[in-house]
Amino acid sequence: MFTALLIDKADTGPQVAHTTVTDADLPEGNVRIDVAYSTLNYKDALAITGKSPIVRSYPMVPGIDLAGVVAESTHPDWSAGDSVVLNGWGVGESHWGGLAQRARLNGDWLVPLPDAFTARQAMSIGTAGYTAALCVDALLRHGVEPEQGEILVTGATGGVGSIAIALLAKAGFTVAAATGKSAEAAYLQELGATTVVDRADLGERGKPLQKERWAGAIDTVGSHTLANVCAQTRYGGAVAACGLAQGMDFPATVAPFILRGVTLLGIDSVQAPKPRRLAAWTRLARDLDPAALDSIATEISLEESIAAADRLVGGTVRGRFVVDVNR
Repeated sequence: MFTALLIDKADTGPQVAHTTVTDADLPEGNVRIDVAYSTLNYKDALAITGKSPIVRSYPMVPGIDLAGVVAESTHPDWSAGDSVVLNGWGVGESHWGGLAQRARLNGDWLVPLPDAFTARQAMSIGTAGYTAALCVDALLRHGVEPEQGEILVTGATGGVGSIAIALLAKAGFTVAAATGKSAEAAYLQELGATTVVDRADLGERGKPLQKERWAGAIDTVGSHTLANVCAQTRYGGAVAACGLAQGMDFPATVAPFILRGVTLLGIDSVQAPKPRRLAAWTRLARDLDPAALDSIATEISLEESIAAADRLVGGTVRGRFVVDVNR
């Protein structure tokens, strides 16, 4: 038997429990993993609190990330003792995820744990940091370069935003950080931001075209914020969109795209092909100082994840929650 968070469906809505299950309860898969650490992402928090219909089938173990060691494998790429990381692929939604001491899943979903990181550090990064790396890679592939001007990061104190700032600064960019938490300015500057922008300046409906400010941007917020970011992006610039903290809507016009040649880059971390995953983790291992993760991550236990989910949905959290599933 082992310990897990288990979400089940009740008449009053999803119910979550810190409970014990057995190997026989695990879903099908060709790799079984002894999980060392997981994370608590915004999507996990929505699933645990029932604020959004994240879970596709019940019962479900949440947790879209995990890091651990292969215990058993019939997959050709993995053997017992291999250290691995998983991000996305529907775990925690349609397949049991990482907020448990064990997991069984498809070996195609795994990537090797980079030598630069411990399992805990990899989960300090998690899907948030991996997504940030995907965003930076996308901007660079598009041709955005440091000498072209500032890069804006919205939702800057969140997991994606925090690591995006660090990666962009390491790549030589001048970074502006948009946040509603003015008290966190020192934290953002420590990560590498040179300017802090009040998110209130971006959060309301704005003009279709505004003053050109940003050579590029990474947006984790969506809705009016994304529309305003696009309207402020310089000619030929690009915006990597990866989140919807403000909303799923996009109340914009085509003006930035047809009059300034702005490109909107959609970033999907769940189904991203393995080559892009490996490239993202390579960037993280090369450019992210493991010591910087201490200021980004807060460690909690598996049981503490339930209460932490409310805080995360409420928007009162800075950085990342790392979950030690074995305490």
